[in-house]
Amino acid sequence: MTPRERRRLDDLLAAAIRAVSGDPQVAWHEGELRRRGARVPLPAPHLHPAAGDDLASFRGAADGVALRLQHCDLRLHEQLCPADPMARLLFDLLEQYRVESLADPSMVGVAANLDHRHRQWSLAFHHSGLTDTASGLFVYTVAQVCRARITGRPVVHETEDAIESTRFSLAPVIGSDLAGLRRHRDDQRAYAVHALAIAHAVATVLHETQASPGGGARVRGGDEAAHWHALLWRGLGGDDLGGTRDAGTGTGPDGTRPAGAVTYTVFTTAYDREERAAGAVRPELARQYRAELDRSVARLGVNAGRLARRLADQLGEPSLAGWEVDQEAGHIDGHRLAQLISDPDLRRLFRVEHVQHAAHASVTFLLDCSGSMRAHGPAIALLMDVFSRALEQAGVSNEILGFTTGAWSGGRAHRDWLRAGRPARPGRLNELRHLVFKDAAASWRQARPGIAALLHPDLYREGIDGEAVAWALRRSGAIDARRRIVAVVSDGSPMDSATVLANDPDLLDAHLREVVAGEQERGTAEILGIGVGLDLSRYYEHSCMLDLAGDAELRAMFGVVADLLCRPREGRPRR
Repeated sequence: MTPRERRRLDDLLAAAIRAVSGDPQVAWHEGELRRRGARVPLPAPHLHPAAGDDLASFRGAADGVALRLQHCDLRLHEQLCPADPMARLLFDLLEQYRVESLADPSMVGVAANLDHRHRQWSLAFHHSGLTDTASGLFVYTVAQVCRARITGRPVVHETEDAIESTRFSLAPVIGSDLAGLRRHRDDQRAYAVHALAIAHAVATVLHETQASPGGGARVRGGDEAAHWHALLWRGLGGDDLGGTRDAGTGTGPDGTRPAGAVTYTVFTTAYDREERAAGAVRPELARQYRAELDRSVARLGVNAGRLARRLADQLGEPSLAGWEVDQEAGHIDGHRLAQLISDPDLRRLFRVEHVQHAAHASVTFLLDCSGSMRAHGPAIALLMDVFSRALEQAGVSNEILGFTTGAWSGGRAHRDWLRAGRPARPGRLNELRHLVFKDAAASWRQARPGIAALLHPDLYREGIDGEAVAWALRRSGAIDARRRIVAVVSDGSPMDSATVLANDPDLLDAHLREVVAGEQERGTAEILGIGVGLDLSRYYEHSCMLDLAGDAELRAMFGVVADLLCRPREGRPRR
């Protein structure tokens, strides 16, 4: 789905939510719901269809969101939520089933949309292999049985046989409270009594199952909530959409987190490294990448000189660079007065100040080299190559940096954690790999092999954004410049599977926000976001979004990025 199509879909979903909920102050963007400017958490997993899902799935999710706004007192729900993270996940899901059961019977299309969306999510869960473990099948069966009892709709037909035996074993665990759910679905507080009892009972079974051999993926203590959050929301949702972050992470009813709710720590830095990207590619392969990049630049036909003049004008500051003599207007040139006596018709006896724009600025591009960015490598290499050359011509110091991890799923850092007995909430659990594609001291010509390394697919793994932004800011601070700009190029939110499974799922996201907020308070650099098919405004106050669908969009991206870089600083008018 292109960014243009996604924006169109967002507009349609927002209109549907406003129509069903009756709330005119609702906005929907990139899977994130806002009401009166505040983000509304949407913890139920089936409310977050993946980008590749059909239109009916998105319509079903929109109807589910609208019914939650219409029938759920969000503050009361937050007050009633259990403290146990696992129980909270289940309680959130049961509340969503309650509001869906209250849909107007005359709106048969809404009921059909809700059924379709739940069926699609259920099949995705089942086909992902999560129901192959005892705990996974138990969670799935609870979801199917509870929704069927509350809404009066049948369980998903394709998986009915798979859950049959587990379904019968549920009776002694949740039987009496299951009957109370349907009976009290019109009263949120009374319904919550039974929903809480079921949530705690199921959470207890899951804790016991996780501790037994063959029960499923083994995680310690409170980390089970993070484990299931990652599987249900991130693993099936495809995109990391805004509302998914709030499930089980201690957010308030307006979607905000209490101050100090997440403390960012690092389990080990022993395997972290910073290296030059050119050194990670064999010389022969590097030459092939460079030739390929040169052909792409030539084919696109971008005028780097024109871009350089714009950057010099907008990023530079006016300064006196001598005088231009032999002018017909300006200041009288005393050296020409003698010529005026001998030639009364002389007109060119003035001089004017020559002003040029000196660029006392630096631009640092920080590139997300996570796995999902691999497909965008050629386009980003084009962007970096042309901008590095143009900035150099404009006299603007520039760096191109990248961030990824040294391994998938934690690597050596994760193995050290396992050997240490899996201590709870260990913090970041992967090896940082920070890449220098071009440093500030190198010219564009010297850095050409390094920039071409962006085409190397082996560089792309997982992304830990917060520490990368802090690293880029430190490097930017060492450059002699009066104005410093750090532009982060990314296509999504921070994600490292090993870290997410062992910690609060919001850990990496919260740390990124904390780093950006800290720099905004200090004001030593401007942090900008360049989203690749994604709006990054949730992290960066000033951002733009790139559409890389075709050659026309590729040509347009240079102007979009230039507009962002050349935005006037607060209190400083644009020339």
